[in-house]
Amino acid sequence: MAAPANDDVKAMSFEQALEALERIVDDLEKGDVPLEQSITIYERGEALKKHCETLLKAAEAKVEKIRLSRNGQPEGTEPLDPD
Repeated sequence: MAAPANDDVKAMSFEQALEALERIVDDLEKGDVPLEQSITIYERGEALKKHCETLLKAAEAKVEKIRLSRNGQPEGTEPLDPD
């Protein structure tokens, strides 16, 4: 469950959330963050990751492939990756 400190994540754009997530990964990889702070920023990273995944799924749902007629004229759209 997201901590109250992560409530701002839902308002972030994909780019903002990804940048924040990259900073967290860098901080954790350095290994010089105290344990308690590591846990807190890891939880924030999880919230950011979920938010990015949600935004990506929404974007994928909007992407469509243009259908062409036999003579090469656009005649409609269809899902890019039909299930």
